Amino acid sequence: MVMKNEITADHYIHKDLGFSYLDFLLQLLLSFQYYQCGAFMQAKSCVRPDYMSSQQDINSKMRAILIDWLIEVHYKFELMDETLFLMVNIIDRFLEKEVVPRKKLQLVGVTAMLLACKYEEVSVPVVEDLVLISDRAYTKGQILEMEKLILNTLQFNMSVPTPYVFMKRFLKAADADKQLELASFFMLELCLVEYQMLNYRPSHLAAAAVYTAQCAINRCQHWTKVCESHSRYTSDQLLECSRMMVDFHQKAGTSKLTGVHRKYSTYKFGCVAKILPAQFLLESGGTPPPSGAN
Repeated sequence: MVMKNEITADHYIHKDLGFSYLDFLLQLLLSFQYYQCGAFMQAKSCVRPDYMSSQQDINSKMRAILIDWLIEVHYKFELMDETLFLMVNIIDRFLEKEVVPRKKLQLVGVTAMLLACKYEEVSVPVVEDLVLISDRAYTKGQILEMEKLILNTLQFNMSVPTPYVFMKRFLKAADADKQLELASFFMLELCLVEYQMLNYRPSHLAAAAVYTAQCAINRCQHWTKVCESHSRYTSDQLLECSRMMVDFHQKAGTSKLTGVHRKYSTYKFGCVAKILPAQFLLESGGTPPPSGAN
């Protein structure tokens, strides 16, 4: 039997997220079930990080160009964050299973956006709009045919745990303000373009994005017991992934693909792209320099 004084620490961890003591035991059970289910679903929905080796006419650079362009289209259409992450997931799962010629890669992208919109959005762009944004490279009929192919290939499975699902929970655990929320999504969206980040599970990417954003804003390592409890990742476990995010952050404004950087340099997104990268994470041990050091 669990006594009240034996769960005080965990009670406060959950209380920080807005749960009352009466909700605590139920929350423990739900949290356990959530992560058990999430771990299983992540394993089922993640793609092989080397799937591009099976493609004959496209490569990771072409994937990056496509996703960078789709991020801009997503921004112009004012779609929800959920749609963006599901769209990229659909693209990767489809490319893992189907060999796609170069001339049809953009068709896969706009069709994945259409499917993600149908799943997440209240108001869905009409197919004619997708024809226009692709500069009439494809017809309405081709988009609808590709829609059927993607759905059949993925066995109509659109319900997958993307990084967005975990991000919302981890931001709440971090007691995030608007700046931290935007900075975290900036880090996460930088990763969407990078094929190598498929090596990490959605929950790992989400946790590392929050951690990296906290380090950049606070200029020090910042990962509380509350964050660790709800993410199931320690700061040491996040460090490798976070260092990669810092590297992406440093290069974001000068790389060939600047869609994410331009988006998060606007006032609408808090100009968080202009926050200085947490370069101290790249140093041995990830320890910040003393106050006042160059």
